[in-house]
Amino acid sequence: MFAIIKCGARQYKAEPNRVIEVNRLHLEKGAEFTSEEVLFVGGEEAKAQIGAPYVKGASVTGVVVEHLRGDKVITYKLKRRKNYRRTRGHRQELTRVRIEKIEVK
Repeated sequence: MFAIIKCGARQYKAEPNRVIEVNRLHLEKGAEFTSEEVLFVGGEEAKAQIGAPYVKGASVTGVVVEHLRGDKVITYKLKRRKNYRRTRGHRQELTRVRIEKIEVK
């Protein structure tokens, strides 16, 4: 069984015992993560359910494994013949979550 959940402005495929990286959550390491924003539930042993916008009675539960920072992304702006160059770097704050269970009522 798997589910598509919405966390922040992104969507993630959640399966039991799978580790996903989401945008930084304000939870402590080892805390429980629960999401009721389930967009789709499906898989081998479950009938596919599509939410409008969310599946009623469905939730995904997980545990916060760690907080980390993503890879550095470099942006470079240049305007030719104008002596204009700008370099910026950015590292996204992430939280690693291990999915424990998917419940559908």
